[in-house]
Amino acid sequence: MTIQRKIIESPLKQGADEQIYYTLTTTPWGSSPSAITTVLKNSAGTDVSATNLSGSSSVNGNIITTPLVTGLTAGTSYRLEIKFTVSQNVVKAWADIHCEV
Repeated sequence: MTIQRKIIESPLKQGADEQIYYTLTTTPWGSSPSAITTVLKNSAGTDVSATNLSGSSSVNGNIITTPLVTGLTAGTSYRLEIKFTVSQNVVKAWADIHCEV
C-alpha cells in the first residue's frame, strides 16, 4: 500500500505575523514515531529552520507537533518536512506553506 507523503491539508496558509505549531498524525505509516526531525525550506530550497522554527518537535502517542513556525515573509512559499521513524522505517511527510500578509 502506498501512502501519500504530501500532507492532505497542503498547501497551508500562514500570515506573516502568525506563529503556528503544526501537527501530524502518523497512523497511516504506523505507531509510536521516534527520531523526529523537522526542517523548513524556502522556495529556493534553502534550509531556513534556524531562522523560522522555534523549539523542537514533540510527540504524544501518534501525533507529532512541529516546532513553532514563525517569522515567515509575506509572498513567500515554504516547505515543512517532517521525518520520523515508525516500525523501523524512516519516512518523511511534507506540506507547503504559503505566507500571506
